[in-house]
Amino acid sequence: LPIYKDPMAVREILTKVGDKWSIFLILSLAKLPGNRARFSEIERSIPGISQRMLTLTLRTLERDGLVTRELFPEVPPRVEYELTPLGRSLLKPMQGLVDWVTTNWEKVKEARGRFDSK
Repeated sequence: LPIYKDPMAVREILTKVGDKWSIFLILSLAKLPGNRARFSEIERSIPGISQRMLTLTLRTLERDGLVTRELFPEVPPRVEYELTPLGRSLLKPMQGLVDWVTTNWEKVKEARGRFDSK
């Protein structure tokens, strides 16, 4: 593996974008038309996420430049979230991870079973 100039930066970003809700949120937005959706649409597309966790995750991803938030001056106000080009650039590596899990999940379960039976 290559040596990185700032391993703390690598760890920080991997911790943020590598948590389960960020991955689900980014992949969910990518599947929605225009990589864009309202809060309620995102919430429906991620089973098990609470409104609070969705709000926190969206704010973190917005702060990191992976998602934008657009407020429409309507009554009631409408807010839409969209993947930025930087956020879209994560899709290929994330899909690689999802593909790895899909390919290797059975092997991981078998290894856990062997370990747990010791």
